[in-house]
Amino acid sequence: MPTGVESFFTPFNTFLMGFALGAVFLIMAMYSHWKTKREFKRYQRHLSDKLELDSRNIQELNKERSKLAQESEHLRLQVARLNEKPENKLQRELEILARAEKHMMINAPGFAPAWEMAKSQAMSQLETEEKGMSFPQKIFRKLLGPSSGGGQAALAEASAGSSNGSKSESGLGSGQ
Repeated sequence: MPTGVESFFTPFNTFLMGFALGAVFLIMAMYSHWKTKREFKRYQRHLSDKLELDSRNIQELNKERSKLAQESEHLRLQVARLNEKPENKLQRELEILARAEKHMMINAPGFAPAWEMAKSQAMSQLETEEKGMSFPQKIFRKLLGPSSGGGQAALAEASAGSSNGSKSESGLGSGQ
């Protein structure tokens, strides 16, 4: 008969110890697998919820963007329609002349070619504003309002006088 240590290492006992140790590792591996599987499902739910929220936000942003684009187009058409009215054409011409005069006074007072360049630059600025490509200074001027009705008439007369004066200056300059 085998003694204590020898009976412990018999083939049947070593088989049972190996089987028990394998079963412990199998239980640990299965527990880890179930834990990972549960966490993976939680991540999937989290990801699907996030994707749903993102898609809703994108849809709302697209709706808002299309609404703003439609409103912008409507306003652009309204500005074009209002510019066709005779009183608005006169006001537009006055605005062009006022901007050109301001530019002229800053750069080169009394110089006819620079006046024409400033006038064309002011006209191009207004055209870009009307197309919606520039910051609408015209709207701010309308919101703030003119100082008085007589001031605009005086400004129109001054612009017309400056325009006529520049034509006479250019005529004098070419004659000399």
